[in-house]
Amino acid sequence: MLPDIFDRFPKPPCAEHLGWTLLDADAEAGWIRIGFTARPEFRNPAGFVQGGFLAAMLDDTMGPAVLMKSGGRLYTATIDLRVSFLAPAKIGAFVCEGRVVQIGKTVAFAEARLIDAEGTLVATATTSARVVDTAKLDGTKM
Repeated sequence: MLPDIFDRFPKPPCAEHLGWTLLDADAEAGWIRIGFTARPEFRNPAGFVQGGFLAAMLDDTMGPAVLMKSGGRLYTATIDLRVSFLAPAKIGAFVCEGRVVQIGKTVAFAEARLIDAEGTLVATATTSARVVDTAKLDGTKM
């Protein structure tokens, strides 16, 4: 059964743009699997998905992993994002698997892997993110 935490927060327009879909998750273990869809307008001049979109998919998996692991109490603001691009990414479906490494009082650490429809690992990422109490968020700005 998927966590209902994401029903309590509006889906940001950037997530909609990326085709963000919750596929599977384990809140207690701190891992999440998100589906994304790279559309033709995401292409770079070589015809592959531009790296910034791939980075956004990775980032938009790690943040929700922390939100879920914290029971919906903590939102993340990315401090740093390290991405390794491992293979060209073609237009189409992707699955991103994210995992919370640690949540501290002010900073959370997470990692993610982005896999294309053919099973190819196209990118990985790690992040350090400031944790913010979701009660302090203004939902009208999302």
